[in-house]
Amino acid sequence: MNKRWLYKVVMVKPQFLGLKPEQIEATLASLGQQGWELVSVIQNGMNVNLYLKKEA
Repeated sequence: MNKRWLYKVVMVKPQFLGLKPEQIEATLASLGQQGWELVSVIQNGMNVNLYLKKEA
């Protein structure tokens, strides 16, 4: 049987002094606890788009 996936795109926006690695790590840690797996990352100007998936 084929696996079914759920997909999620999360935009991480910079805070007052810009985008910090700790900000992205905190977002990924929270999503990872929910079962989401990071598939791709794309920088869009000052924002970072995180593309994730998890089994349905």
